[in-house]
Amino acid sequence: MPTKKRTAKKTKRRVAVVAIGGNSLIKDAAHQSVEDQEEALRETAHHIADMIEQGWDVAIGHGNGPQVGFVLRRSEIAHKIEGMHEVPLDVCGADTQGAIGYELQQALQNELYHRGIKKNVATIITQVLVDQKDPAFQNPSKPIGGFMDQTEALRRKTEMGWSVVEDAGRGWRRVVPSPLPQEIVELTTVGTLIKNGIIVITVGGGGIPVIDVGDGEYRGTAAVIDKDFASSLLAREVKADLFLIATAVEKVAINFGKPNQHWLDKMTLAETKRYLAEGTHFAKGSMAPKIQAIIWYLEAGGKHAIITNPENIGRALRGETGTHIVHK
Repeated sequence: MPTKKRTAKKTKRRVAVVAIGGNSLIKDAAHQSVEDQEEALRETAHHIADMIEQGWDVAIGHGNGPQVGFVLRRSEIAHKIEGMHEVPLDVCGADTQGAIGYELQQALQNELYHRGIKKNVATIITQVLVDQKDPAFQNPSKPIGGFMDQTEALRRKTEMGWSVVEDAGRGWRRVVPSPLPQEIVELTTVGTLIKNGIIVITVGGGGIPVIDVGDGEYRGTAAVIDKDFASSLLAREVKADLFLIATAVEKVAINFGKPNQHWLDKMTLAETKRYLAEGTHFAKGSMAPKIQAIIWYLEAGGKHAIITNPENIGRALRGETGTHIVHK
């Protein structure tokens, strides 16, 4: 007999925004292929499907740092060897949004099908508006692409207007601005899909950064938006009941790596702001942006945030693990 279809459990509609890191798609240096990333996404899709089965309407943001790096490197090699045109950074973002979105969308569709859950999944190629006057444009700091020798780096600086830096003795790299997200251009579309019970994959890689050039026109710009900041903006705009950041650790720790390291089950908003302000607990390039993203979400009226790793999403939702951040 054919499997009887069932929908996700009928409860009061709850909306969750889930942010997953681009690095979480690559387990280690030996597993970087597309097939390896697809396998990692299948595992993540299994855990997100647990949420959906519990009745959550889910919007998913994801990182794309390593994947953009791959696209840029292929572009650079093709240009050097074959004279092919190089791919602009905003188009690299769109490429990876589509590719990761396709892989995650398919993985979720298959997982939901095997569970007998009739839910649609859609990927939205998402632009995110940034401010041309953001101070980040005066201080590019986000390394992208491959390493170069000094001669090549300085040539690109002169001929292409790149900002370049020497990276800890390993070579020279291009750096680009990382401005704050101001507006999700496709927000109305994303909101409509969520309201209709469709699982949405959006703001991939923090969104494709665009600027307002006037007369109602947007244009892509060479920048990178923090995916946790963009996911936080999404959670605020859709008034999500839950903002969940899936990362490499099961819980957040204060005094990380020190003898007095302490794993946290729960933080209030006030405690979270104090720990961040102290400047010693959360690394600027990893946990600090996640903490800041959650603070903005809660300050805007958000209810509940969780930080945990993908394999513990189900347990975290049951209150068994993860770090839960709430108002009081």
